[in-house]
Amino acid sequence: MDLKEVFERAVVAGRELNMLAPEKINAVLHRVADAIVENSTSILEANQVDLAAMESSNPMYDRLMLTLDRLDAIVADMRNVAALSSPVGKVLSEWSRPNGMKIKKVRVPFGVVGVIYEARPNVSFDVFALCFKSANAAVLKGGSDARHTNEAIVAMIRSVLAEEGVSPDVVTLLPSDREATAQLLDAVGYVDVLIPRGSSSLINYVRDHARVPVIETGAGICHTYFDRAGSVQKGAAIIFNAKTRRVSVCNALDCLIIHSERLADLPALCQRLSVKKVVIYADKRAYAALDGHYPIRMLEHADEGSFGTEFLDYKMAIRTVDSFEEAIEHIDRYSSRHSEAIVTEDAATAALFSRRVDAACVYTNVSTAFTDGAQFGFGAEIGISTQKLHARGPMALPELTSYKYLISGDGQTRD
Repeated sequence: MDLKEVFERAVVAGRELNMLAPEKINAVLHRVADAIVENSTSILEANQVDLAAMESSNPMYDRLMLTLDRLDAIVADMRNVAALSSPVGKVLSEWSRPNGMKIKKVRVPFGVVGVIYEARPNVSFDVFALCFKSANAAVLKGGSDARHTNEAIVAMIRSVLAEEGVSPDVVTLLPSDREATAQLLDAVGYVDVLIPRGSSSLINYVRDHARVPVIETGAGICHTYFDRAGSVQKGAAIIFNAKTRRVSVCNALDCLIIHSERLADLPALCQRLSVKKVVIYADKRAYAALDGHYPIRMLEHADEGSFGTEFLDYKMAIRTVDSFEEAIEHIDRYSSRHSEAIVTEDAATAALFSRRVDAACVYTNVSTAFTDGAQFGFGAEIGISTQKLHARGPMALPELTSYKYLISGDGQTRD
């Protein structure tokens, strides 16, 4: 199937969307939110079809699953996006030249945003809301694992758009096969930017094969360093939340780094993890500290493969270090530059950690679970960028724009 015509319609729809009044955009977003509530049963039924085809032990199962509570959260995010001010047309800076020429730097939409993602149907809602609000057409390429759910979601959104007199082509769901992926990666002249969301293998594949510009949203290999001056009370709560709140997401904790002077506190730091049956892969010293204080069936000896792994499961590695510098070296080696945290009561150490660690989000005495566009006050997110060009961290409305210069004058010519 040649998708050229599909891409051409997305380009035209994006141009029309850029001319739509902000009030109309907001009204449509609220109408889509209403439709999610009205169609929740059919959406969940489609989701059950996808879930039935996946083993519940698969780490992607939780990401694939929709529930009424999760749909309620999606509805709230949709309305939050509608309430935000649009970045489109915002004047970033302006100045005048000696010859009287006036220059403005103004935010503009990309035009057409392509998103490739795996078993995460919530992404379909988030991408539509953020792209629509920022006047971008969205071309979605979901994985086959979520095919039925994504089809139900996008069909519902397109129906609302048609009812509201807006081109349904502002959001398009491509077939879930590999041929559609290949054509999207090659859509030069149609798709302005491509954003992959999913596993490191997916992201690497898109980066290596795309001919259109790519913004990487990397896998989350996240660490928390419990410093020699860390609070056990804060540390235990942060570790438990970061690891167990939702294990299948990219901001979940994968590796606890602990200063050797605080090994005696390791059982207290890990105690609550056993309730969630978290399997711990501990290095030699950490294993000795936990032996007899943590269920032996959930305590394993770490090997080299235990570190630098995004578990996406109730599993966590522990590395013991003898200094702050050694903790930093471990993070430098294994981090995916997503989210890193320190637990410490020493302000100087916290400041040094914040300056030294190279990651999109660096936390002091806070769970990495907060790396999320909604939690940052962005309404929703289109991904967590781990690269350094254009955008970094949770990407929301401003990150879905570029800019152009508007120059005005009174007949000036150049010598």
